[in-house]
Amino acid sequence: MSPRLELLQPYPFQKLRQLFARVRPNPELNPINLSIGEPKHPAPELVKAALMANMAGLSSYPATLGSAELRQSISDWVSRRYDLPALNIATEILPVNGSREALFAFAQAVIDPTVDRPVVLSPNPFYQIYEGAAFLAGADPWFVNCTAENRFQPDWDSVPAEVWARTQLVFVCSPGNPTGAVATLSDWERLFALSDQYGFVIASDECYSEIYFGDNKPLGGLEAAAKLGRDYTRLVMFSSLSKRSNVPGMRSGFVAGEAKIIEKFLLYRTYHGCAMSPMVMAASAVAWNDETHVIDNRQRYAEKFAAVTSVLQTVLDVSLPDAAFYLWAKVPMDDEAFALGLFAQQHVTVLPGSYLARPAHGINPGLGYIRIALVAPLEECVAAAERIVQYCKTLN
Repeated sequence: MSPRLELLQPYPFQKLRQLFARVRPNPELNPINLSIGEPKHPAPELVKAALMANMAGLSSYPATLGSAELRQSISDWVSRRYDLPALNIATEILPVNGSREALFAFAQAVIDPTVDRPVVLSPNPFYQIYEGAAFLAGADPWFVNCTAENRFQPDWDSVPAEVWARTQLVFVCSPGNPTGAVATLSDWERLFALSDQYGFVIASDECYSEIYFGDNKPLGGLEAAAKLGRDYTRLVMFSSLSKRSNVPGMRSGFVAGEAKIIEKFLLYRTYHGCAMSPMVMAASAVAWNDETHVIDNRQRYAEKFAAVTSVLQTVLDVSLPDAAFYLWAKVPMDDEAFALGLFAQQHVTVLPGSYLARPAHGINPGLGYIRIALVAPLEECVAAAERIVQYCKTLN
């Protein structure tokens, strides 16, 4: 077995189960779980109908490149969403089985482990797939802290030149998990300049891009490149239907960007055997072509954030994020102890922020925070917020 498997750390939810194993929650209260970022809104009827209508696809081996219909729907969506010229559906788009699978696989295709001590840069706090992908690709993760002092954006200028010189891949997550922070055009301009200088590939994880508040759509990586007069050299974006369309069980997303990178990633995936099911391809095309259900989904989240944030602000340091469906709340004590006490007393589950980060450069940037996923129905989210308030009052 690969010795690098020993480098993988327990997933945050495994840590949470171990933490809670020693307590019995208040039996008089129904459980409310706000720890997992799993969409709970109903799947769109048009997507379910498309799945049913294309069951015949089960009789065919799927193409790794995906159907032309699906790739065209993705190209059309990217053009509408980001006001970009149409992507070439033959060379610049690749359907994938959800962004998680693709983010992990992408590192395996990009990293050259024969080079001495390759590095993968990741934001910190971060999505743990980035770390595991780096380790199993033969690279070492290097964490760039994201703190309130830097708008919860990676401080790229804190990375030493000798680390940049070994960097082959940089993961960007915007809107961010867990903070919801969105990279600005200036943030992208700085990262592009560093990529030009050192030659690393940028993987832009944008799976939360369609959950935002008001009219300010989160800036995407390809969009930023176009605004700065660049092409897509060394740049790819990852997107997904899981959050946008409430279909996490479909495992449907795409990668788009530099044609040379997509060509090599397609080769890798052809051997990897990870083609999307034909019925999922057909339903995905329907989803990407429709915005009505996405607008409705966004409104549901907006209602929850408006209702919950004002309640929690009476006891916690928390504010509306730029985007995504998480609240990144600063708590008045150790985050692990806070989550444990809240679970025991109020039967509400949140995720300690320190579980989503690694100690790096003298701090754990998740320490003292909790992540609250507002994925449950409105009534449950409001009830959870009220219970958090009650719990906080017992800490005084």
